[in-house]
Amino acid sequence: MVPIALTIAGSDSGGGAGIQADLKAFSALGVFGASVITALTAQNTRTVSMVEPASPAMIAAQIAAVFDDLDLRAVKLGMLGGPEAIATVADGLAGRALPVVLDPVMVAKSGDRLLPVAALDALRKLLLPRATLLTPNLPEAADLLGCAPAQDEAGMTRQGHALRAMGPQAVLMKGGHAAGPDCVDLLITEHGTTRLIAPRITTRNTHGTGCTLSAAIAAGLAQGMTLEAAVTGAHDYLQGAIAAADQLQVGSGHGPVHHFHAVWQNG
Repeated sequence: MVPIALTIAGSDSGGGAGIQADLKAFSALGVFGASVITALTAQNTRTVSMVEPASPAMIAAQIAAVFDDLDLRAVKLGMLGGPEAIATVADGLAGRALPVVLDPVMVAKSGDRLLPVAALDALRKLLLPRATLLTPNLPEAADLLGCAPAQDEAGMTRQGHALRAMGPQAVLMKGGHAAGPDCVDLLITEHGTTRLIAPRITTRNTHGTGCTLSAAIAAGLAQGMTLEAAVTGAHDYLQGAIAAADQLQVGSGHGPVHHFHAVWQNG
C-alpha cells in the first residue's frame, strides 16, 4: 500500500505554499496526500489580499472524515489561522498515535500575518506538546519564545532547546533568515544536535519553502523513516527544489520552489 500523509493547513490560491505545496511535495516523494483545509486565502506571488477561515465545525468534520477511512501514517500542520482552529485540530488529533510535524506558519513570504498574535498562547499550550517535530524559522522561533531572533548558531541552539522544553519531541531550527554564504539548520533532539548545511542559493523564488520542507519531512515519516533520516532527506529535496525554482517562472513576485524538479523533463 502507498503510504498516506495528511496536511492540515490553509489553501494558497497561487499554488506555491500551503495545502498546494504540501500535496505537491507528498506526491513528488511517493506519498499519497490527504488534506484538511483550515482557511482559504486569496493570494499570489506578491500579496495576500484576503483570508477566510474555515469554521471549527468544518475543520473537525474534515479531520473525522479522513481518519475514519484512510490509513494515515503522518500529519503535517501548517497555517491554522486562530485559537479556535488550533483547539479544534488539537481535539481532532487527541489519542491518535502517529507522528506530527508542526510548521508554525505565522507570516507569509509577502509579509502578511497569517497567525494572530493572540493565537500564540493556544499554539504553545495545545500543539507544541503534541508535535513530534517543530520546524520554526528564526522569526517564528522568536515569536514563540517572546524574544529577539537568534543571530548565530549558538543562539539558534539555545532557542531550540528552549522550544523543546515547551513540549515537542524535537525542534528543527531553520537558518534561512540568517546571513552568510551557507544556510545552516539545526535538528535538536534528546540525542543531541545535528547540523545540516547547504550553500545559500541566490533566488527570489522561495515561496513555500517552509511548507515544502515540513511536508517532505512528514512524507519521510509516513514512509517509516527515522526522524533524522526524514529530516536529512527532506533537506536535500528542498535544496534541489530551490536550485530549480527559477526554471518555473511563475508570477512576478516571490515565485514557488520547483517541487517536481526531479520528475519534469525541464527540471
